[in-house]
Amino acid sequence: MGRELESEALAEPEAGPERTYREQLVNLNPIAQPLAPRKLTRKLYKCIKKAAKHKQIRRGVKEVQKFINKGEKGIVVLAGDTLPIEVYCHIPIMCEDRSLPYAYIPSKTDLGTAAGSKRPTCVIMIKPNEEYEEAYGECLEEVTALPVPL
Repeated sequence: MGRELESEALAEPEAGPERTYREQLVNLNPIAQPLAPRKLTRKLYKCIKKAAKHKQIRRGVKEVQKFINKGEKGIVVLAGDTLPIEVYCHIPIMCEDRSLPYAYIPSKTDLGTAAGSKRPTCVIMIKPNEEYEEAYGECLEEVTALPVPL
């Protein structure tokens, strides 16, 4: 019985939310391009938190897809560790067709947490708003500057 508790204690830190950016990169999908660097990932999380506070985010594949089709503008943030990739692999194509900026971040758990949810989420759209205009503008500029995959 003592060994079971010991192995659980060893496995716990790995499952904790405090995994570093590098540790999260291990679980990335092959389609996770353009991937936001660590600094931009942090900025996106902060922007998502501000947007969630003002209810200016769209969360989940169905909702984001619906509003992209309606022509809504914003930054689309996708989680790079979502499996199976078929769930959301059409979203980047939709973004490119409508000239919407998008970027991948390493963790769906962190993405859900930033949006104020207890559940992981694989895609979020941040809508522009004057309440967090500076943070949004900064993120928009950096996401647009990321190299688009061929």
